[in-house]
Amino acid sequence: MRDCSTNRAGFDRVLMAVAATFLTVSATSALAAQSTTPRASAAELAIDAAIPRPEPANVPPPTAGDFKMDTTATVPDATKAIEKPAEPSPAAKAAEPKPAETVTAPAANDAATATPPAATATAPTAEPAKEPVKVSTVAPADQPVADRLRDMIGAKSLRYFDRKNERAAVEKFYSARDYAPQWTQAGKLTDSGKGVIARLKDAAAEGLNPADYPVPDFAAAASPDQLAESELKLTASMLDYARQAQSGRMHWSQVAADILYPEHPTDPAEVLANISTAKDASAALNGYNPPHKLYKELKAKLAELRGQGDGPVLQISEGPALAYKAATKKQGEVAPEDPRVPQLRVKLGVAENPDGTHYDAKVAAAVRKFQESVDLKPTGVLDDRTVKAINSPKRDRHIDTVLVNLERLRWLPRQLGAASLGNAYVILNVPDFTLKVMQNGAQVWTTRVVTGKPGKHATPMLTETMKFITVNPTWNVPPSIIYNEYLPALQQDPTVLQRMGLRLERNRDGSIHISQPPGEANALGRIRFNFPNKFLVYQHDTPDKHLFARDERAFSHGCMRVQNPDQYASTLLNIVLPNERYSPERIRSMYGRSEIDLKFPTPIPVNITYQTAFVDDAGKLQIRKDIYGRDATMIALLKNSRSRDLETLVSHAQPSYARPKDGLPAGVSFASDNTYSSGPSFFERLFGGPSTVTPPAPVGRRPQQRFTR
Repeated sequence: MRDCSTNRAGFDRVLMAVAATFLTVSATSALAAQSTTPRASAAELAIDAAIPRPEPANVPPPTAGDFKMDTTATVPDATKAIEKPAEPSPAAKAAEPKPAETVTAPAANDAATATPPAATATAPTAEPAKEPVKVSTVAPADQPVADRLRDMIGAKSLRYFDRKNERAAVEKFYSARDYAPQWTQAGKLTDSGKGVIARLKDAAAEGLNPADYPVPDFAAAASPDQLAESELKLTASMLDYARQAQSGRMHWSQVAADILYPEHPTDPAEVLANISTAKDASAALNGYNPPHKLYKELKAKLAELRGQGDGPVLQISEGPALAYKAATKKQGEVAPEDPRVPQLRVKLGVAENPDGTHYDAKVAAAVRKFQESVDLKPTGVLDDRTVKAINSPKRDRHIDTVLVNLERLRWLPRQLGAASLGNAYVILNVPDFTLKVMQNGAQVWTTRVVTGKPGKHATPMLTETMKFITVNPTWNVPPSIIYNEYLPALQQDPTVLQRMGLRLERNRDGSIHISQPPGEANALGRIRFNFPNKFLVYQHDTPDKHLFARDERAFSHGCMRVQNPDQYASTLLNIVLPNERYSPERIRSMYGRSEIDLKFPTPIPVNITYQTAFVDDAGKLQIRKDIYGRDATMIALLKNSRSRDLETLVSHAQPSYARPKDGLPAGVSFASDNTYSSGPSFFERLFGGPSTVTPPAPVGRRPQQRFTR
C-alpha cells in the first residue's frame, strides 16, 4: 500500500498559505476603501509578488453595437442539421480559449472581422450560380421553324430517316445549328436548297429514277410545321440521292453470287457537311456520281438515246413512208429524198454523210436495226409505227441496257488504279472478251481473252490486286472441276488422269487434290497472272490458241485465258519495275519446267467488269450480247422492286468440297500410295501461302524447283 502522508502534509501547508493570503487581501481591500492613498508596505509588495493577477484589459466602454444577435443559433446550417456533431476530443478541449481570452480577443479587431447579419443569415442557403443563357443563332424569322424541327427530329425522325446512321447524322447536324433550317431562310428557298432540288429533278440524266428522290413543294408550305416537314423531306431525298449515286440503287449481291466489289458507302455526316458548305450545292451533290471516263461517256450516250443531247430534243416528224431499194438489173437504186433524213441520221447514230437528205442504204440499215431492238418487223421502211417508236425512248431496249450498265459502274471503286503507278490498272470486260492495261488515263495495251461459260462457270465480277506473275505454273485443278468433272470421269475410266498427265493425291481430310506439273502442255500454258480472290480465278496462258479467232469466246471454267501472255507480262512488269526493261523475249527465255514467281513491288488493281454497253475509242456506242443474263436480271429488279429493298446485302451459300460422295473406283492410281498429303491448302497451292518453304515432294516424285524474283 502506497504511503501518501508526505504528499498530504505538503497539501495542507499550501492550503494554509492560500487562506492566509485571502485574509490578508481582504484586509488590504478594506483599508484601501477607507483611504485614497495606496500603501506600499513591504508586506503588501510581498503579497503582490506572490499572487499573480491578470493584467487589466484596455477595453472601451460597451456600446449598443457590441450586443449582437447570435445568428448561427437562429439559422442552422442545413448540412449540420442532419448529422449529429461529433464529441470534441480532449486535445480540442484543451485548446479552447479561457474566459478572459474569449472576452478580450475578438473585441480587439471587432470592426474588421464582423460580418453583416444579412450576409451571415443567407450564406448557407445561397443558390448555385446559374449558367449563362445561350444566345440563339437562329434568325428571328426562322425561329418558329427551328422550334418545330427540334420537336420533329426528337420525336419523328424515324418517319423520314429509316437508317440509323443517317438519323444520327441529321440529329447532330441540326443540333449544331440550333435547328435552323438549311434549305430555306425566312420561308424562301436558299441557293443551296435550289441547287439540291435542281440536282434531284435531273436524276434521270444520271440513270437514276427521280421518283426515288421526291422534292417537297416549298411554295405551298405556309406554316412553320409545313416548312419544317419540307425541310426534313428534302434532306432525306438528298441523302438517298448521294447514297445511291455513289453505291448504286441495288447491291451487287442482289444480282448474283459471283460478284464481289469493295464497299464504298457514303458517310451521311460528310454528305450533310459537304452540301451545306458548298458554294454550288448542285455540283457538290453531283460529285457522288462515278468520276470515271467510262461512266461519263455512257451517260452522254444515254442523253443521245433519249434525244436529250447538248442540242435541242430531236423529234422525227410524221410524213410519207420511206423505203430504200437496192439497184437491180432492171431498175436503179431507189433512195428517196426527205428533209427528215438528217435528223434520222443523228437519232440513229449514222455518222456517214450527216447532212445527206437521201434515205440511202446506210440509213435503211440503221432503221432495220432499230426495228429489231423494239420488236418491230425489221423491214427497213420508215413508217408511222417506226417514227413513233423512235420518238418514244421508253421502248428502246438500248436505254434499259445503258441504265443497268451505268448502275454496274457505280459498284466499281472510285480509284480504279494504283496512284503511285500513274493510276495504272487492268480492266477486263467479260461480254466484250477484251482486256486492257490503262495508265495515266490512256490505254497502254490490249488483247483478246477467253472467259467463262454461261451458268455455273461464269467468270466472276470483282476487283482485286495482282501481286505476282508465275512463269511455268503448276495447274492446281479447282475443286469444282475435280468434283464435277474429273471424279465422274474416273468412274468411267480409272486411268484417264494418268493419260492426261495429271497427278491425283488424297488429303488428310479425305478431299482430293489433282495437279498438272509445268510444261508446254500444261492447261495454264506458260504464264499465270495471280490476283488472289475468293473465287479462285486468275488469268493465264493456254496451249489452245484457236479459240481467240472467234467473236464470242465464253468457253472456260471461269478463269480468263490471255491471247498474248508474254506481251501482257512484259507490259505489267515495265509498269511496276520500269528499270528492269522486261521484254516478251526475256519472258519467253524463262520458259522451262521450274516455277518462277515475279513479284510486284506495288500491286496493280484488276477490275473484272460486265459492260454490255460502252463507248469505243471512236466515240460510238457499242452494245454486246448479255451472255450471262445480268442485264435481264437487273432490269427486272429495277422495274419490279422498291429501290430501298434492293440496297440490302444478300448472303449466298458457297459450295463446299470436302470428300467424294462416292468412293473412287478400283484401279485409280494415286501419286503417293498409302501416304496422305499434308501440304498447303488449295488456295495456298494456287496463290502461295505465308510460308516460303516448299512442301516435301511425294514419294517417287522428284522435288520441284521454285524460284522467286
